[in-house]
Amino acid sequence: MNSVLNLNETKLDQMGNTKLFENDKVIIWDFVLKPGEASAMHTHMKDYMWFAIEGAPLQIFDQEGRDCGVFDVPTNGVFSLKVTDGVVEVLSEIGKGEKFPATHKAVNVGQSNYREVLVEYK
Repeated sequence: MNSVLNLNETKLDQMGNTKLFENDKVIIWDFVLKPGEASAMHTHMKDYMWFAIEGAPLQIFDQEGRDCGVFDVPTNGVFSLKVTDGVVEVLSEIGKGEKFPATHKAVNVGQSNYREVLVEYK
């Protein structure tokens, strides 16, 4: 089933809720979504990784609001992702080979908070 989400907000430069650290190599973000909450629309331009402090299922929507599926993120999961030509590919063991658009938003469709620390490579 392909559902469509109304996209009211577009932020293409912010990968998380709070920037924890930045230097010439990385930006580290703290990212939290409460149940039912959506991230801003954003675009990943560089490879990145994250550690899920609190896991939850995340429903991904592309720039046009099309449903790209649910990505189940377990607590303590570590993810490594490569960005190529507008597509993000999961390289880590969990979710290996999964692909989704580099421009997207995520909705926490679980029953508990979702929290990750994301490392964006420069």
